[in-house]
Amino acid sequence: MELNFKSFGQGDPIIILHGLFGTLDNWQTIGKKLAEDYLVYLVDLRNHGKSPHHEPMDYPTMAQDLQKFMEANWIYEANVIGHSMGGKVAMQLALQHPDLVKKLIVVDIAPKKYKGGHQEIFDALFALDLTKVENRSDADEFLKPRIPEFSVRQFLLKNLTRNKDGGYRWKMNLPVIYQHYSDILDNISSDQTFEKPTLFIRGGESNYIQADDLDLIEQLFPVAVVDTVQDAGHWVHAQAPDELINMVYAHFQ
Repeated sequence: MELNFKSFGQGDPIIILHGLFGTLDNWQTIGKKLAEDYLVYLVDLRNHGKSPHHEPMDYPTMAQDLQKFMEANWIYEANVIGHSMGGKVAMQLALQHPDLVKKLIVVDIAPKKYKGGHQEIFDALFALDLTKVENRSDADEFLKPRIPEFSVRQFLLKNLTRNKDGGYRWKMNLPVIYQHYSDILDNISSDQTFEKPTLFIRGGESNYIQADDLDLIEQLFPVAVVDTVQDAGHWVHAQAPDELINMVYAHFQ
């Protein structure tokens, strides 16, 4: 299981993990900025981007993928940033293999089980007949009445890629992601705690980290600090990149 990745820069390593339906490219702008001072690895998680399509798809397995990725690339310890689903993978990695994680940043996700809310997206993507798609505009027009938010459609359509013999396919393994959606929503559990510096960054306009979640965060990450980017929603890295970068530098230095 060799995860697809890109790397930039030199210095202490930072590994950045994207969220559900995402790819490493979602973090490329921030990754290149951080690469001015760090060696940055942007990673496609399993069943996403150009990484292999495999089952299962739960957090212990994805954390194990990261451990093997680090071993394969001679990374003995790294700062780790994870957003949403990637944030849960980062938390699981820190709890399973605390020796591998120097400092941790979790962006807009808590270690709890979530109720979900992506069914309309799944329905729309499964309904799209890729054999009839001649260009991205065709796909966008089909999805528009089903997914009205332009930014969400553009985010999802980054997963479309051309086949060598023509036509389109999804980069992500949509059937397996859907089959394991309950695993993706699941909580992070561990008998251990992660005692190293940890920062949770939440969007002020997002409801992913609630006041009720702070006790659970403290149980697993006793020295964690929770900070808020007031004018951002769930996609903090896209909506407030400069503020996020400043927080990253402050936490990792």
